[in-house]
Amino acid sequence: MYKNIIFDLGNVVLDYNPIAYLKDKLNDEKSEKIALENIFKSEEWPMLDRGVITEEEAIERIVNRDINNKEIIEIAFKDWYVMLNPLKDTVDLINELKSNGYKLYYLSNFHSRAFEYVTKNNEVFKAFNGGVVSFKEKLLKPERDIYIKILNDYDLKAEECIFIDDVLENVQGANKEGIKGIHFKNIKELREELNTCGVLNTEE
Repeated sequence: MYKNIIFDLGNVVLDYNPIAYLKDKLNDEKSEKIALENIFKSEEWPMLDRGVITEEEAIERIVNRDINNKEIIEIAFKDWYVMLNPLKDTVDLINELKSNGYKLYYLSNFHSRAFEYVTKNNEVFKAFNGGVVSFKEKLLKPERDIYIKILNDYDLKAEECIFIDDVLENVQGANKEGIKGIHFKNIKELREELNTCGVLNTEE
């Protein structure tokens, strides 16, 4: 019997679309491509998730690698986390699960400053009973220890947990630890999967 639902954050609970963000902020195809490659596809990005460098250090490293595009990089990096807005359909689901008595947690690869921003500005985080984020633990999904961490921190039994993530490798990592993983594709399929698991009794 499942008692605990664990959510990834980016592209599950919160919208994360760097391409749309850069288009809105820079409105220039060449600049958008430069920023996407230099920032969101950089080696520094997962380092920020792991919490081993600061945002300032990341910017400095990236700019030093491509000094000619310093202005584009700095503009794109400034307040990038404003794109991380709650996905209404998932928020509705979270509230429904909460009202039905399930314990809710988050398990996410996330930057320090971005996490501070989203938790401060979004009511949905009040629904969670707790969670684990990568930068605090110096661990990244799908590393085994990050799944063990959330189980141990909240005294959860793996067989009583469902983990939802949009990245298949992260779902597989949860499965290896005995946690039921669901690969998030869209809210309709997620509801169907939860219904199959006996968590939801409706197909809204």
